[in-house]
Amino acid sequence: MKKVKGSAVHDLRPEYTRADLGQGVRGKYLKQYRAGTNLVLLEPDVAAAFPTDGAVNDALRMLLQAAKAVKVGTPRTRRAGHKQAVS
Repeated sequence: MKKVKGSAVHDLRPEYTRADLGQGVRGKYLKQYRAGTNLVLLEPDVAAAFPTDGAVNDALRMLLQAAKAVKVGTPRTRRAGHKQAVS
């Protein structure tokens, strides 16, 4: 069937009824919605250093372990000769 130049064939109707739309499924995407997402966009130079998402996760886990292993004092406790008051 040839299309006539200048005529537009529209699949849209001027009006729809509920029956035209079919049966909906309640809560179809609820599981995915509740799971949420934790999408993080990396800068191109950072992304180039990590070939896979697993490599990024491994590097961040090592950083977390290192941060837990280092005990950082407050500036007051790091000063030489500082004695804490006894109450």
